[in-house]
Amino acid sequence: MGELPSGTVTFLFTDLEGSTRLWEAHPEAMRAALARHDEILRDAVEEHGGYVVKTTGDGLHAAFALARDAVSAALDAQRRLVAEDWVLPEPLRVRMGLHTGAAELRDGDYYGSAVNRAARVSAAGHGGQILVSLVTEELVRDDVPAEASLVDLGEHMLRDVERPERVFQLSHPAITSQFPRLQTDERVSGNLPDARDSFVGRTRELAELDASLTLTPLVTLTGVGGVGKTRLALETARRAQDRFADGAWLVELAPVTDAELVGAATAVALGVRERPGEPVVETLRAWLARRQALLVLDNCEHVLGAVARLVDALVAAAPALRVIATSREALGIPGEQTRPVPSLGVPETAGVTIDDLRASDSIVLFADRACRADPTFEVDDSTAGAVVQICRRLDGIPLAIELAAARVRAMDAGEIARRLDERFRLLTGGSRTALERHQTLRAALDWSYDLLDPVERIVFDRLSVFRGGFTLDAAEHVVAGDGVDEHEVVDIVIRLVEKSLVLREPVMARYDMLETMRVYARDHLVESGDAASARERHAATFIAFTERHQPQLWDGGTWERERAELFADFDNIREAFDWMVESGAAERALDLFLGIDVIWAAYTSPRDGLEQMQRALGASNLTPKARARALAQAARLAFLAGDPAVADALAVESTAVADAAGIDVPAIAMGTRGFVAMYDDDDARALPLLQEYLELARA
Repeated sequence: MGELPSGTVTFLFTDLEGSTRLWEAHPEAMRAALARHDEILRDAVEEHGGYVVKTTGDGLHAAFALARDAVSAALDAQRRLVAEDWVLPEPLRVRMGLHTGAAELRDGDYYGSAVNRAARVSAAGHGGQILVSLVTEELVRDDVPAEASLVDLGEHMLRDVERPERVFQLSHPAITSQFPRLQTDERVSGNLPDARDSFVGRTRELAELDASLTLTPLVTLTGVGGVGKTRLALETARRAQDRFADGAWLVELAPVTDAELVGAATAVALGVRERPGEPVVETLRAWLARRQALLVLDNCEHVLGAVARLVDALVAAAPALRVIATSREALGIPGEQTRPVPSLGVPETAGVTIDDLRASDSIVLFADRACRADPTFEVDDSTAGAVVQICRRLDGIPLAIELAAARVRAMDAGEIARRLDERFRLLTGGSRTALERHQTLRAALDWSYDLLDPVERIVFDRLSVFRGGFTLDAAEHVVAGDGVDEHEVVDIVIRLVEKSLVLREPVMARYDMLETMRVYARDHLVESGDAASARERHAATFIAFTERHQPQLWDGGTWERERAELFADFDNIREAFDWMVESGAAERALDLFLGIDVIWAAYTSPRDGLEQMQRALGASNLTPKARARALAQAARLAFLAGDPAVADALAVESTAVADAAGIDVPAIAMGTRGFVAMYDDDDARALPLLQEYLELARA
C-alpha cells in the first residue's frame, strides 16, 4: 500500500447501526458477522484506491485522493453488505458519510475540521444510508456511478459543528433509498417568524395557494392594505416548509426605500454573503440554483420593478425555487399566478343565529381577538348584533376587525359599532411591535395611497362620491375635469383595480370600493376642497341618467330592463338626492324623485319614500308648485304605507297650497283623497273626489 493521500482528501466514515443490541443478543454470531463486515468494507476501500486509516469499533475511517473513488467505494461496500447472507437473524446495516476537505496528516492519522465534519455527516445517517457533503457532491455530481443519483436533503445542523452542512443521499436501485429524517440537531428550515396568535379561517385560500406552489414558481397575493396578505402568505409557508429541503424564508421589503437594495435585502434574509465585484443577483442565482427553497417576498408594491426583475432572474436559475409575493398589484412577469385576497366572509344582518356566527370567519376573528383584550368577552345574544354590524361595516378587513376588537378593553361592542363613522380615529392602538402601518387603520391605507401618483389620487378621491358602484361611463362624467382628462379616466380606474384600491364586478361590468376605502377617499376629497364640485357632477350625472330612463318606465315591453338598470344605480340616485337636499337644491331633488317614484317605492318601501319627501319638504325655498307636488306624492306614499289619516292630511295640504297659488291641483292629491274616502267606506265623499281626479289626470 502506498502513502496516505495529503492536501485535499475525501474521507469516508462508517458505523454499524444497532451493534450493541446485536452483541447482547447474538455474541457468537456477531463475531463472525463483524469479521465479514470488516472484510467487505476493507476490500471495497482498497479496490477503489482508498486507504483504511483505522477501524473505529464497529466502523472504519478511510481516505481517498479522489472524491469519485470514495463514492464508488461506499456504494460497492453498501451493495455487498445488502447482498450478503448474514448468519444473524437480521442483516447488518451500516451508515456511511463522505466529506472532502484539507486535513493535516500526522503520524499516520488525519486531524482537522474536515475529518470531524466527515464523521458528523456519517453520524447523521441511518443504517444502509450513504450521505455526502456539498463539497463532495460538487466534485462528483457529473461522474456518479452508473444508475446512481444524489438526492438533495437540504441544509442541516450537524452535532458540534457551527456551520450548517448541505447533505445529499447517494441512491441506487440495489440499495435502500427510504429512510427517516436525518439525525441532526436541527434542520435549517428558514427564518419564518413564529405565529403569536391563531390563524383564523381562509381554509379555501390556504388550500388553493398551497396547490399553486406545485404548479407555478411565483404566486402573488394582491389586495387592499390590512386584508391579510402577509398572514396568509406566512401561514401557507409555515405549513409547506417541510416540503422544501432548504427551508422557507421571509424577505421583508417594507423597510427598503431604495429599489437598488432589494437584492441586498434578500441576501441578508437568506444569510448569503455578497461577493466582491459580483452583482448580488448573480450571487443569489448561484446560491439558489440547486436549492429547494420557498421565499416569501412581503410588501413589494413600492419597489415593484426591482422585485419583478429579481424574481424573474431567480426562478430562471433555480427550477426548484418557489416564491410567494405580497403586493397591492401583480409583479407582471412570465409564469406569475395572481391571487386576489378577499376580505373575510361576513354574515347577513338579519336572521343570524349564534351557530351562523360560529361559521363566519370575520366573527370568529373578532371574538378571538376581543377575548385576548378582555377574557370575559363572548359573542352571545346580547353582543351578536353589534359584532355583526362591526364586521360588515369594516368590510371583513382583518386588520380593521382586530383593531376594533382591541377596543373592547374600554367600550362595549355596541358603542364600538355606533362610533364606526369615526373609524379612522377609533381604530388605532394596534400592537406596539407591529409594523407602524399596522398600528392604525389609516396608516395601513396611507401606505397604498402614498404610492399613487397625483392624478391617481385625484381620481381615487373623486370615485368616493359613488355609492353602490359605478360604470366606466359614469366615472368619466363624474371624475373628469379640474386636472383629470376625460380620456385618461378609464385607464386610471383600471390601474386602481390593479392596485387593489377599486374592485371590479365582472358580471355586471361595474366597479366599486369597499366602504372603508370609500370613507378614506372621501376624507381626502373633503380635505382637498374638491368635494362639492365632485358631488355636483355626480348629481348632474344621475339626474341625466334618470331622465333617460323615465320615458320607458311606462312601456310594458321595456319595464324589466329599465327597472334593472335603475336598480343597479339606485344607491347613486339616492346619493344624488341627498346631496341636492343638503345643498339647498331641494326642487331638483324632487324632480329626480318624482321622475322615478315608482322605482323608488319598488326598490325601498313607501315608508322610506315618504321620509325622503318629508326631508325635501323641510326646505324653505320650494316654489308653491314644487311644494304642492311634493305634498301630493307624500300623501300617496303615506296611503301605500298604511297611514290613511296622514295621507288625507297631506293631500288636503297639497290642494290648499295649489289653490292659494292659483295653480292646478296635482291630480294625485285629489286621487289620494278619494282612495282614503273609499278606505273609510265613505262612497259619497269618494265619488266626486275620484271624478275630479280623473278630470285632472286627463288634463
